[in-house]
Amino acid sequence: MMNARRLRGFTLVEMIMVIVITGIIGGIVAIFIRAPMQGYVDSARRAELTDIADTALRRVTRDLRLALPNSVRVTGVCGDGTTCYLEFIPTKGGGRYRAGAPGDQLLFTVADTSFEVLGPMPDMVAGASPDQIVVYNLGITGADAYAGSNRTAVSAAPAGAIANITSKKFPFESPGHRFHVVTSPMSFACSQSSTNPALGTLSLVTGYGWGASPATGTPHLLAGNVSACRFTYDPLVVGRTGVVTLHLSITEEGETVTLYNAAHVSNQP
Repeated sequence: MMNARRLRGFTLVEMIMVIVITGIIGGIVAIFIRAPMQGYVDSARRAELTDIADTALRRVTRDLRLALPNSVRVTGVCGDGTTCYLEFIPTKGGGRYRAGAPGDQLLFTVADTSFEVLGPMPDMVAGASPDQIVVYNLGITGADAYAGSNRTAVSAAPAGAIANITSKKFPFESPGHRFHVVTSPMSFACSQSSTNPALGTLSLVTGYGWGASPATGTPHLLAGNVSACRFTYDPLVVGRTGVVTLHLSITEEGETVTLYNAAHVSNQP
């Protein structure tokens, strides 16, 4: 009988008391742990949003540094329900043309179909979508690569030191005897949404060709959840140097990260 009493288990009251005490202790611990855990989650989210915005802005800055002088322009309106575009003509190479005899000099008095390149020959592609040769782009009427007044297509692969181009009479000679090899225009498109950031995007738009609107091109997503963005461009900040400023805000789960960046653009044609 005594052994039976010593081996008996917990009573129901004792079990309930243990459960209640454990719950109280767990609640107290949760109160102290919740704030640090929430802080960690918030910090991780902010770091992720910052990384997305920073990567996107670095991509914009990197591409703008390859822009043809005087080809950067901002079109459209940056706002909810509207899309703004930061457009530019990317260069893939360049060099100096022969401006005097002897040799195959680039003529400016009549249409010319070839010229001798002084120094290394840049990569030039002919074919269905040929590269373009631009001389002394000023971005004004009569010397605007977008309009084609100082631009012509590569007609064939280079032959030795000779570049072959579609017949063209360039309007102005470059003081430095320089030319640029360019591809089709590109744009960065910003479509923000402050009320529903999940709908906002920052994209690189390609494939719309010369003379077409960026809205007809193919967008490649760089960043989502864009709640605000803005492009501004000052073509002549110091001498021939322009500055593009970019503001980008990304919002997710009530957390917003805003970054500002400025990219210098050479406008020396």
